[in-house]
Amino acid sequence: MKRLYISIIFSVLSALFLINLGVDRLASSESTDDNSELSFHRTLVDGFEQQLSQTSEDKLENKAQELQWQFDIPFKLVPLESLALPESLFPQLTKTGGLALDSESITYLLRQLSTHPEWLIQLPVPNTKQDIERIDLVLTTLLYLGVCFVILLWLFPLTRRLYLLTQTAAKIGDGNLGARLTGGRFSYIRPLEKSFNRMATQIETLVADNKILARSLSHDMRTPLACLRFGVEAALDAKQVEKKDMYINRMDAEISRMEEMTSAFLEYAALERKGLHISKIEVDFGELLSKLVNDFSSLAEQYNVRVQLEEQDVAKILVDPHWCYLAMQNILVNALRFAETRVVINCKMTDKWVSISIDDDGPGLADTDVDKIFRPFVKLDTDSNREEGHFGLGLATTVKVMEWHKGEIRARASTILSGLSCQLRFPRVE
Repeated sequence: MKRLYISIIFSVLSALFLINLGVDRLASSESTDDNSELSFHRTLVDGFEQQLSQTSEDKLENKAQELQWQFDIPFKLVPLESLALPESLFPQLTKTGGLALDSESITYLLRQLSTHPEWLIQLPVPNTKQDIERIDLVLTTLLYLGVCFVILLWLFPLTRRLYLLTQTAAKIGDGNLGARLTGGRFSYIRPLEKSFNRMATQIETLVADNKILARSLSHDMRTPLACLRFGVEAALDAKQVEKKDMYINRMDAEISRMEEMTSAFLEYAALERKGLHISKIEVDFGELLSKLVNDFSSLAEQYNVRVQLEEQDVAKILVDPHWCYLAMQNILVNALRFAETRVVINCKMTDKWVSISIDDDGPGLADTDVDKIFRPFVKLDTDSNREEGHFGLGLATTVKVMEWHKGEIRARASTILSGLSCQLRFPRVE
């Protein structure tokens, strides 16, 4: 919005300055024309005075008519006594150019004849007051029209981008969740457009996750519900107490599994809301990785896997320690489950990123399955025994955490070991 305010202030002030400059030039040219017109008539009245002063008094009228006809200028001779003037103005009647007097209807010059001081030349000057008023009106109109034009010119990109924003919002409202506002060369509301596109992406992701959640929940609930129904019928038909207890224990296990599944699904569904309240602080990544390895050393021993942490000089960066730890935990647990004997953790730092790669020596994944593991509720059938109690949400949760931190996550074939390599990249500066 700061850019918006600055642009409109700059546009209006620039318009006022430039248009006023043009208007002033026009007005000054008109003023020059008026002055030149008056100067011309002053020269003319001096010429008439010279001609008439050389004429005898009995021929003044004839000479005046001759000059009127010759120059086609209506001037006349008036007696000095007929003119009521303050005494202070009388000396100006004999000066070069004469005395200029203005009335409501006319402007005229008065020049006293040097040889006939009882007579005055009265020379009318074209009255430019109405023209000046008309010109002032035109110039004022041009000023306002110019300012309006500049404001409309400034408003056009804004209204166009707002129109496109409204159209895109209408498309999303009609169900086209993939609609986005394309970038333009010139826009005052680019931050708003980016926020809108980011919001639209979050809405699309949320709706897609909810669809997947509903579909996966309904699919995964069918098996335990069928087992429960079968267990109830079998328990009712059983005559022996031992068999009834066996069926009840099985049903209790299925109920526990359903509770775990429902809890996991609901927790994942609430991730978007939790992402709005992350708290970032400076964290020493070296200490965080050491804590992660120590916390899961017993799980590594259970899988007979050795975890090797490569020592790196890592600076402090701004992250949410809880969610950052959880993201790395999900990757490490996944690597421990599929590793044969080793897991290697590397941490590298650049000017912009802190990268953590976790490699295992497991069977790895086909290239077509690499991207699938980050989708929610995806469980690849590489080892059915290892997937017991897992719902395909760990890596999907890690993806969410990386999005909150504006980081990146990717998987590829390991160049260190024979299995999979997962890499997390956190930005050092936001």
